Amino acid sequence: MKKDLRIDVRELEHRPVEFDLAFTSKELDLPDNWSLPGELRAEGSAELLDHSGSRTLRVKGRLEGQVAGECARCLTTFTQPADQNLDLYFYPADAIDRSEEVAVSADDLDYGFYEDNGILLSEVVGEQLQLWLPMRPLCREDCRGICPECGGNRNEKECSCEDRKVDPRWEALQQLKRN
Repeated sequence: MKKDLRIDVRELEHRPVEFDLAFTSKELDLPDNWSLPGELRAEGSAELLDHSGSRTLRVKGRLEGQVAGECARCLTTFTQPADQNLDLYFYPADAIDRSEEVAVSADDLDYGFYEDNGILLSEVVGEQLQLWLPMRPLCREDCRGICPECGGNRNEKECSCEDRKVDPRWEALQQLKRN
């Protein structure tokens, strides 16, 4: 099985291209705190929607697999399913050949641009994963994190540490309260 696929506009002029590929962490550009414990499967098709005008590419399919992350509160490694549908549109980069800044909305996340007559499927998959993954990963919504006193994982055991530290910026108010 090929490890990557270049979706080329010239090939799409003749027929849609079907794909069914598996990617590993090394083949995708993932954030440092995320990895793939196994392979991520990408299957679907690519087609050219407008042969003579805008030359829009459409990539439609599905990603299936698992991602592993490190919890931002307790630092434990956890996995979660990475199943998502793809329905993306790519326009030639010269369609936006302008220098002004343009605001991007949430609806614009399904659109992209290509140069040199095509795109690499690994770049599309990596980008979609980065957009889908949370910036602050949590092993679970109610994660209690690590105790700042003893360093124990509060999800695994209760600690008897008291949280007595006062932010030094509030000390002046504490003095007023005592007087």
